Amino acid sequence: MVIVMLVVDFHLSGCRSLKEKRHRITRIRDRFGKKSNVAVCESDYHDVHRQAQWSFVIVGIDRKKVDQTLAEIEIFLDTGLDALMTERELHEL
Repeated sequence: MVIVMLVVDFHLSGCRSLKEKRHRITRIRDRFGKKSNVAVCESDYHDVHRQAQWSFVIVGIDRKKVDQTLAEIEIFLDTGLDALMTERELHEL
């Protein structure tokens, strides 16, 4: 079994409220929170308007499946959000 954790920081340019921040970022949970091999949560900067950090734990039988899921997540984070990814950390557990 392979387990990895991806931690991603975002900058939300022009964000003026926590409500706006949640609206712009909540698509992450909508998209990946339903996958059976992914756990996702907002992990830091809860009360900061222009920053967000989200963590993903991906579990798979083999590395290939985990890498496919990681690639899907990273493509979405790069192209599907109104936020700029500023930092990315990958941890093998």
